[in-house]
Amino acid sequence: MKLENRIIAVIGLGYVGLPLAIEFGKKYRVIGFDIHQARVDELNHGEDHTLEADLVGMKQACDAYGVTKKIGLTFTSNPDDLRQANTYIVTVPTPIDRFNNPDLTPLLKASETIGKTMQEGDLVIYESTVYPGCTEEDCVPVLEKHSGLKFNKEFYCGYSPERINPGDKVNTLTKIKKITSGSTPEIADLVDALYNSILENGTHKAPNMKVAEAAKAVENSQRDVNISFMNELALICDRVGIDTNDVIEAAGSKWNFLKYRPGLVGGHCISVDPYYLAHKAKSLGYDPQVILSGRAVNNSIAKFIADKVLKLMIQKDHKINKSHVLILGITFKENCPDCRNTKVVDIANELEDFGCNVDIYDPWASAEIVKQEYGKELIPVIDPDKQYEAVIACVSHNQFKTFDFAKYKNMNAVIFDVKDFVDRSVVDGRL
Repeated sequence: MKLENRIIAVIGLGYVGLPLAIEFGKKYRVIGFDIHQARVDELNHGEDHTLEADLVGMKQACDAYGVTKKIGLTFTSNPDDLRQANTYIVTVPTPIDRFNNPDLTPLLKASETIGKTMQEGDLVIYESTVYPGCTEEDCVPVLEKHSGLKFNKEFYCGYSPERINPGDKVNTLTKIKKITSGSTPEIADLVDALYNSILENGTHKAPNMKVAEAAKAVENSQRDVNISFMNELALICDRVGIDTNDVIEAAGSKWNFLKYRPGLVGGHCISVDPYYLAHKAKSLGYDPQVILSGRAVNNSIAKFIADKVLKLMIQKDHKINKSHVLILGITFKENCPDCRNTKVVDIANELEDFGCNVDIYDPWASAEIVKQEYGKELIPVIDPDKQYEAVIACVSHNQFKTFDFAKYKNMNAVIFDVKDFVDRSVVDGRL
């Protein structure tokens, strides 16, 4: 089948799937599928709460289908509409459960949906982050069961891990080099050509799907381990009584020093993907000590921050029980509405356990999502007359760069800077 005859169904229209559907929709017939009707309705109205979509490009892709019916983008929550497709790209979440084990439920449900609609000769490409071997060992059997087709004889698979960076308007989908792979050499070439048709910086074709799967898990595990070292450094510097960032600046004067910074490690990738790699390692009888020790350090930082703030409050003679604490920011990164796996919630929970009344303000986050996911109420505005015993700058949104921290400092509040963006002259503590 010629490349231009591909009809693509993108399964899952979140941070990863929507930008992908839009770009492919400019050159191919694309069906954007999501199980949530509210999401489909939102997109059909030309809106996107993730703020990741190129809304102009989305409208152009949707309009193109209305004119030609041969290329362009439509959205649906009806699985029957997927029968038109011959190429499926899966971009559903791959979270972890409360025991930090991989939760493949969304991935396997998506595979089941595809299996019920796919036909002979179809291609299924997975972008969701998994452990090496997951596509062939977990997804393919589901596709075979529900389609009645045989893998690599009557249907084929590919794996091209997503590299979306939420909130990043520079390193966007088309500008990021992508890893591609296929279940046969011929399919690998096809998958590579398909992605190259929308990318500006090309691809890296992996020798097989397991290599591509492992590469994705390794990318974020490496970053997680590097940050964990800096977080451990912060714990040590705190005990020594020196500033971590001063140490990093001094060490950074050497040409080959990597200036990672300590911080909260949340989000949909860095705080999750290492557990997928660790899961696979354990299943093969190897205990991944570096990966899991890094995870343990990073998971301890929220409690460290809360404990440090409490100690600073006591030093200023504040009564802890029923004190008022203002947290600035709840998203997992700056200038982005994404709250997935945010560790700011852990700081709030720890302070509340000590009897503090915690107000959380974030102009980027959705109050509805925060309430639904974490049970926390965001304050819509900061009351200028309210007295706070502590202010914690957790996320460096642009709006917070001009926040009047000095005002609260003069009111004897503890000012704690998690992201190293507050004027040092008003800061009582930093990570």
